[in-house]
Amino acid sequence: MSSPPLVRFAGVQKTYDGLSLVVRSLDLEIQRGEFLSLLGPSGSGKTTTLMMLAGFESPTAGEILLDGAPITKTPPHKRNFGMVFQNYALFPHMTVADNVGYPLTVRKVPKAEIAQRVAKALDMVQLGGKGDRYPAQLSGGQQQRVALARALVFQPQLVLMDEPLGALDKQLREHMQIELKELHRQLGITFVYVTHDQGEALTMSDRVAVFNDGEIQQIDAVERLYETPSNRFVAGFVGDSTLLTATTASANHDACEIVLPSGERLSGINVNHVHPGTSVVASVRPERIEAWFTPPENEGNTIKAAITDVIYFGDHLRLRCAIAGQALATVKLPLSRGEQPVAGQAVWLHIPTPYLRVYA
Repeated sequence: MSSPPLVRFAGVQKTYDGLSLVVRSLDLEIQRGEFLSLLGPSGSGKTTTLMMLAGFESPTAGEILLDGAPITKTPPHKRNFGMVFQNYALFPHMTVADNVGYPLTVRKVPKAEIAQRVAKALDMVQLGGKGDRYPAQLSGGQQQRVALARALVFQPQLVLMDEPLGALDKQLREHMQIELKELHRQLGITFVYVTHDQGEALTMSDRVAVFNDGEIQQIDAVERLYETPSNRFVAGFVGDSTLLTATTASANHDACEIVLPSGERLSGINVNHVHPGTSVVASVRPERIEAWFTPPENEGNTIKAAITDVIYFGDHLRLRCAIAGQALATVKLPLSRGEQPVAGQAVWLHIPTPYLRVYA
């Protein structure tokens, strides 16, 4: 039997103007010790969800439960959650050690214990020995680590993060993603992380909840989210996809055959259980398409295209291909293939049936 969730949102709604719902009827369970990312475009409701969990916003309807007890009316400072924001929110007039120790000072922890716990928290984020500096003397990445140490120092049961790496440059951001994931593994604390960066969500999380238009479109382990998106929005938002518009020719519950405007036919997975004669969008990951440069003998699940550009990506070539009646298709060609395709060349794109997902 699975253990009860640490946090549960039950039928939570939020509106600011009484007309449009920023969050619609949200049911969400957050498990103890998991790293859950809330991912979605701007205005999708992910930050509002985090702010309601933190206590900075109140739900218009529904209930938020912590360990089975309602916390909807509990003020933020009594929820005992660590918070990390994009803008660090450090006190500029206080040293690093005083910034990190602030939550303990507020909680009236004895001075000697504060010093000990601050030193441990700074070691944890690799800033040992920098306690007497001021925030202005640190780089952006170091300041973000101070904010993280401050969120962890009082051993909260939940750490909430809102785009905490957004202000850092790409290399530092990627480095911090790996460090955060490792820190989470060591501490076993529940992390809830808001981001609009799908790469970040896939790199760090145990599970990801994809938001759009105030609703969770899919919540799943990262591999499942990437390999088996449950609708067109998730397929388009998480990772790269090549999309084909078509009509279903034949369909059963799990599989279907589609006809492209060119008359070519492909078979794929019938994700939304559509019926024959339906207009659909088929989606496939660019790395799942096999590019052949001579006409195949057996043309099953293969369409003809023409290469419009070849872009070098280091470990692979990205081909952009024109298919009759479709938007440009993207194909990833591993460098290990040793092929040197050029723009204007004909190419046959083979899409294995298990990787072509057909959406209503």
